[in-house]
Amino acid sequence: MATLAKPNLPRFDVEIFQNEFLADGAREVNAIVTVTATGGGTSGGRPLGVTDAAQGGADGQSAAVVLLVDCSGSMDYPASKLRGAREATAAAIDTIRDGVAFAVVAGTHEARDTFPGDGTLAIASPDTRDRAKESLRRLTAAGGTAMGAWLTKADQLFLTRPDIPIRHAILLTDGNNEHETAADLERAIGRVSGRFTADCRGVGTDWKVAELRKISSALLGTVGMVPEPSGLAEDFRSMMAGAMGKQVADVALRIWTPANATVKFVKQVAPALEDLTARRAEAGPRAGDYPTGSWGDESRDYHVCVEVPAASVGNEMLAARISLVLPPSVSGGTPEVLSQGLVKAFWTDDLASSTRISPQVAHYTGQAELAASIQEGMEAHRLGDVHRATAKLGAAVRIAHASGNEGTYKLLQKVVDVVDAKEGTVRFRNHVSKADAMLVETESTVTVRVKK
Repeated sequence: MATLAKPNLPRFDVEIFQNEFLADGAREVNAIVTVTATGGGTSGGRPLGVTDAAQGGADGQSAAVVLLVDCSGSMDYPASKLRGAREATAAAIDTIRDGVAFAVVAGTHEARDTFPGDGTLAIASPDTRDRAKESLRRLTAAGGTAMGAWLTKADQLFLTRPDIPIRHAILLTDGNNEHETAADLERAIGRVSGRFTADCRGVGTDWKVAELRKISSALLGTVGMVPEPSGLAEDFRSMMAGAMGKQVADVALRIWTPANATVKFVKQVAPALEDLTARRAEAGPRAGDYPTGSWGDESRDYHVCVEVPAASVGNEMLAARISLVLPPSVSGGTPEVLSQGLVKAFWTDDLASSTRISPQVAHYTGQAELAASIQEGMEAHRLGDVHRATAKLGAAVRIAHASGNEGTYKLLQKVVDVVDAKEGTVRFRNHVSKADAMLVETESTVTVRVKK
């Protein structure tokens, strides 16, 4: 483990958990990389990458937030949805700290910035927060839904302040993306990926989990369900507090491998599953960067799998060097290494050593299997294949019980009756509400940390 820190900025630590012993001729090396940032938050200095010019104000214009509120016609059925959205947006606005740039966008089949309303971002203060909350009274429900247009509007607003490094959007909807094509949404997501992060929330049961997950996944955020409008305010307040805690933007996980070795996959495995493999950006000879987004005081786990050249007993090698890196655009010149760890390989004929599975690797392999079992089970249920749905969700119950994932275990009990948790024996419930089914699917990628 290696650590680098700067005064008044988060300290990054990298820990590597693996079994470095391989059998004669084996080629696959697995490691869990735990990255922990401490000493950040909203106090104690400017965020990393913020220049003197950008600092400004008492707390500094180090972050920008755009709230994207669904105002399509369906938000009036029932009227409590739009009322809940107004209250939630007001709660989020109250959580924005002084000096942060922000805007509110009403989303329909188009996108209209309702505050400050001039195509720019306002700077949070007691006065602008009050005026922003007052503007929410003018939000009315009418029109369709085109989330790609909403994301594009958020990007345009963020571009008015390119000096601000931490950019985050919160998107709320109650329906499907019916007023633009899937290709339109895909293109919009592609255009804005890497420019800002986004948390997505669906209220009620008429939206598509896969649609919001596509957005949140590409923009390195979260997806969640709020079954009742009354729960929106607390959820928005929590999301905004998380956004306000970010201190470092655009951190990359850089993986260097030796000649003839290749990275098979890179996945975030905690606090939620996210496959980063396809997002690799080349970063020099035999090195690639994988985006991790913005960081506050938090810890995340990543599963890295590297394929190395086969070797005979007694050989050893460095399989990968893993670094946390700030790109030149943020560090102000050359890439800056924040922390570093090493993944090793040693070939042995000791069967006990080479067959031992790292507890961390085993745990997160199980969590990935858990998520897949839930998603496949719920899809089978939608298609009317109760036998397959029962088998898949039984496997999910077994894994959740064995891994101590109590949150997911309790959620699964909304759709199945557990006969034997240890064996994964379940019966699918006769009457499963759409809300419970969607909640189980939405939360399927949330993992539990490995027990140290």
